[in-house]
Amino acid sequence: MSVAMRLKSIITLCRPKQWVKNLFVMLPLFFSGNIFNFGMLAYAAVAFVSFCLVSSGIYCLNDYVDADADRQHPKKRFRPIASGEVGKVAAVTMMAVLFVGAVGILAILPLMQFVYSATIICVYYLMNIAYCLRLKRIALVDVFVISFGFVLRVAIGGTATGIYVSHWIILMTFLLALFLALAKRRDDIIIFNTTGKKMRNNIDRYNLDFVNQSTTLVATVMLVCYIMYTVSPEVVERFGTNLIYITSIFVLGGILRYIQLAVVFASTGSPTRVLLHDRFVQACIVGWLLTFGVIIYF
Repeated sequence: MSVAMRLKSIITLCRPKQWVKNLFVMLPLFFSGNIFNFGMLAYAAVAFVSFCLVSSGIYCLNDYVDADADRQHPKKRFRPIASGEVGKVAAVTMMAVLFVGAVGILAILPLMQFVYSATIICVYYLMNIAYCLRLKRIALVDVFVISFGFVLRVAIGGTATGIYVSHWIILMTFLLALFLALAKRRDDIIIFNTTGKKMRNNIDRYNLDFVNQSTTLVATVMLVCYIMYTVSPEVVERFGTNLIYITSIFVLGGILRYIQLAVVFASTGSPTRVLLHDRFVQACIVGWLLTFGVIIYF
């Protein structure tokens, strides 16, 4: 294999397309009204890059652990380790290098912001090592770990910039991530029911009825929580308007579209792919951002 092809395989192993998930780091900055504060934006960007590095390192470990199972998956069998393009030693080495880089780049931050942010990175790193080696085999625990990982993304966005992160953003981030994780499990269940192949060791502890009901429950709680947020007195006072509830339209539209993709089209195996390719979901996100942006900044 040429150097160029080997480098391409290593980059693929790091899954740069998944970095879009780390935009959750920017949420505290956006909601605080400081998105145009370039000093704080630079600190948030440092946290974003750090999370991209550490999450890529975890993907290296995940593919190392799941190599045998991935070879049985219709799509995952093309991953670099499963296909033999990248060796396991190279994957572990990349994982270590990326972790060091993730912590090292945080040294740009002021001391206390560095300490808090580095702690979050270490917690995420250790939690996901445990996830890859054991926790992903435990039904429900697996999706809760994934969801908490998104909460840590929001948390580091707050610690890196010195912005207070409210309980509302923590709660809704957790619920959204849980909703997406359950929808992803649904895709694995369909593959298991169709082919008899286990894409995850714990997939026989889920079934369509359970995941459908759980997804509906989480989506309902998330929507109610969001509406409560938009009309809560402290939020109305902080933003100086009672029109925030308008953004609920886009949230509802996004939730319904995602449920449609899961139940009707069975195409929620990759939330990142949905985000990058589904125009309806993209329109809901853009509409939500623009509406909120006008409310906060104008």
